[in-house]
Amino acid sequence: MTTPSRLQPQTGTAFYLNAGQTLRVIDLQGEQVADLTAFARADTTEWLSSGRSIDYANTIYLTKGHILYSNRSRPMFTITGDDVGRHDFLLTPCSRETFEIIYGNTAYHPSCFENLWQNLGEFGIAPDAIPTTLNIFMNVEVGRDGTLKILPPLSKAGDALTLRAEMDLIVGLTACSAEMSNNYSFKPIGYEID
Repeated sequence: MTTPSRLQPQTGTAFYLNAGQTLRVIDLQGEQVADLTAFARADTTEWLSSGRSIDYANTIYLTKGHILYSNRSRPMFTITGDDVGRHDFLLTPCSRETFEIIYGNTAYHPSCFENLWQNLGEFGIAPDAIPTTLNIFMNVEVGRDGTLKILPPLSKAGDALTLRAEMDLIVGLTACSAEMSNNYSFKPIGYEID
């Protein structure tokens, strides 16, 4: 059994994933969110779309068997394994502005948006091209009146989400930096590519 690669708390990475390969994202210690986005390697103006994916699945709670689509309605990933069954595809990656507007924090704070654009920039992807992320393990409850409540993730140590690439991709992945999303404790994220 291979040892998974490890993202330290509040960091990110970007990498190539070939069509047919699988990406397994692992919550190593429990209650830690990972933000994921992807771009078509052949044309980076094609990106992972929360809107298309939610539309075609007819649910906001995407899980095993669901396909994640691009903005051009082409399959990018199929979810082939899911130990948790609760992830978020509504909220954008946390940013400097997130911490100012929501938390009232004007001091520097690591963010998923920064971790994504810094790593994806090496592949020629500009910050403004980064879309809403699949927030793996994030537990968002939608109230009857439409309000959103961010609850502690349901993931336990060792829980994973497995995605099969349906095209050649550039993938961005983070260990989320937002306090509320991770039950106020930052932990590492593991990932494996097969």
